[in-house]
Parts: sequence; structure tokens; C-alpha cells
Amino acid sequence: MLIKKTYKFTSTTLALLLRIGFLVGLTLIAVVIYQLLIGEIFDGEFLIPLLILWVFTSYVVLPRIHRFLTKLYIPNYYIGRTRTADGLYGDPVNLAFYGSEKDIIRAMEAAGWHRADELGFSTSVKMSVSSVFRKSYPNAPVSSLFLFSRKQDLAFQQEVNGNPHSRHHIRFWKTPKGWRLPGGHDSDWLGAATFDTNVGLSWFTLQFTHRIDEHIDNERDYVIQTLKEAKQVDNIEVVENFTTAYHSRNGGGDAVRTDGAMPFITIKKS
Repeated sequence: MLIKKTYKFTSTTLALLLRIGFLVGLTLIAVVIYQLLIGEIFDGEFLIPLLILWVFTSYVVLPRIHRFLTKLYIPNYYIGRTRTADGLYGDPVNLAFYGSEKDIIRAMEAAGWHRADELGFSTSVKMSVSSVFRKSYPNAPVSSLFLFSRKQDLAFQQEVNGNPHSRHHIRFWKTPKGWRLPGGHDSDWLGAATFDTNVGLSWFTLQFTHRIDEHIDNERDYVIQTLKEAKQVDNIEVVENFTTAYHSRNGGGDAVRTDGAMPFITIKKS
């Protein structure tokens, strides 16, 4: 008996086709623009065309390509990694906390951390100016990383010697109610702590970004040290081999190394 298969054209299929069509159209536009700009470059007037070429590639074309492709190959469930706005792997999750939002803010400030400003046009401009002229900006914003399909709820930082290029920083995400980590562990907050060493270009989008030190366990331990010295910790339980030790890269192309241990920190109540 011959079974005839039918294909149902759904709204999801239409959305996928429209997205593919948009990317194809964007690519064709990019090719035309590149040809025009490259012609200008070889004619000797190269500075402005090169600048336009870089801006269009890094802030228009590459992010949209990554957003489409990462939906196909990066899983949308918890794997101990944050994601960038373009869907690439971000910094690893390396800290877990118990405590209210009020207690987290109080403890971090008592430990010498500054709460980062919200990322927006004015704060981005201020951050750019401070980076170019190396002026201190203790509350500089951090880029948005995503966990549980949302950006960080809180972020804190510490500049090193008043240099905006170099800073300790940590992002916090409130865990969903009733949600558990692998192995049945729970927590009120998850954190991703890394140390910015300088400003550079992302390997994947060519956008300006902070570069991080690959030994992220050092920053994880530094956060704990500052909280303990400020007497803001009730208890710490370190789960060794919470994940396998690994060597990977984040969304900017920076190497990251971790031993896979996860500290669960109970913050003192106010």
C-alpha cells in the first residue's frame, strides 16, 4: 500500500523562510556595498570606506548571521554557559548564591564592589569616552549576557587603579522558582565572574569588547575572598567537579579555563 505523505505549511515554516530570505537579501546588499567600497579603497580614498566596511560588517551583517545560526546549533537549556545577544557562548556560570536581592546588593557593596550602570546610549558613550581617555568610571556598564533567556539582573565591578580597561566584574541572574541545577542542587542566584584585562575586537563579530583573563577560576575565588574579608558570608559549600574541567572560548573569542568546581555561597542576612 502506497502511503502519500503531505507537508503542512505552518507559520513556523513561513517565519524560517522569511528569515532565510532576509539573510540572503542582506548578504546580497553587503556584496554590492563591499564591491563599491573596495573600489574606493583601491582608488586611494581608503579611510572612510574602510570604516564604513567595518561598521557594516561587525554591527549589521555578522551579528544577524550569528543570531540565525546559533539558534540551529546551540541548545536553549542550561549547560553552565551564558549567551551573548548574538546567541554565541558567553562567560561560564561559576558561582551560586543564597540570599535576597537586597542582601546580595548590600554584601557586594560592603565588599568594595560598585553596581554597574544599566547599558544604554548615554552610558555606552560615557564608557567609550572613559576608555579612550583612560578616565575612571567605577559604575561603567557591562555588556548583556543571557541566562534563562534574559539578561543579567544585577552586575558589579571593581576597576583596577582607576583604569576602565581593566576591571573585576560579576553578573547575577535570579534563578526561576523551583528550578534546580544538575545533581539536584538549588540556589537563589547564579553568577558569572571574569576579569577584564583590556579592550579589543571580538573574534566573531569584530566589535569592540573587553578581553578577559582566561583563568576564570581566579576571579571566582577573588569574589569569594572579598565577601569573606567583608564578613558577608555565612557559609560556603564548594562542589568539586560540578562540571568537567574544560578549556573553551567565550563570545568575544577569549579563552576560558576552569576546574569545574562550583561554590554555593550563603550571604549573611541584613
